[in-house]
Amino acid sequence: MPWRTCKPMDEKLKFVARLLDGEKMTVLCREFGISRPTDYKIFNRYKESGLHGLDERSRRPYRYANQLPFQVERAILHIKREYTDWGAPKIRDKLIKLYPMIPTPAKSTIHAVLDRHGMVKQRKKRRYRAQGTPLREAQTPNGLWCADYKGEFMLGNRQYCYPLTITDYRSRYLLACEGLDSTKSELAFTLFEQVFREFGLPKAIRTDNGTPFASAQAFFGLSKLSVWWLRLGILICPLSWYQFIS
Repeated sequence: MPWRTCKPMDEKLKFVARLLDGEKMTVLCREFGISRPTDYKIFNRYKESGLHGLDERSRRPYRYANQLPFQVERAILHIKREYTDWGAPKIRDKLIKLYPMIPTPAKSTIHAVLDRHGMVKQRKKRRYRAQGTPLREAQTPNGLWCADYKGEFMLGNRQYCYPLTITDYRSRYLLACEGLDSTKSELAFTLFEQVFREFGLPKAIRTDNGTPFASAQAFFGLSKLSVWWLRLGILICPLSWYQFIS
């Protein structure tokens, strides 16, 4: 036989009927799995409105605390249609002149009204990034170095290790391979300074756009480490380029 569906309205009717028959509210609460405040709410609605009081009600609030009156919102839209190139600040000044007796909404509120009605043009944020040096084949040692963190792995002491490798592109010589505690720029500074003292300065260094070689929040995407390289006269070659420096 098919399962019988249980509707909230039917359960409320059973609950009210048994409550009117004189059964204890505590026992009914435990049986129907509802709290005593919910019990009293259902029973009071039934006493006030009868069976209609047991219908499901909308959870939408009766009013919104910061909602603009529709007359003010209509005035904002009317001004925007009249002056299509105006933004929220100018529209707010116009509202103050036309309707000085009403509380003037904030600029953000006016902008939200315009945005809700599709009257705001969304501008794409222009992100400026440093341009990589045009790359060609490296013909001599120290013409191009490649630096990268070879992933991460956990040691026996439950600490992570971040191996930083520096290689010469032309000779394929491994200049350095150091297991660091993190990818912080301070640790990379120390390692690169040691390698520079031992092998000299390269013409260019090729890296990816991760930490600490680049920074998405910094000016032109340059990190402290990459700015240091530029000051030393070293060219920066992002990994996204597919050629090599001479």
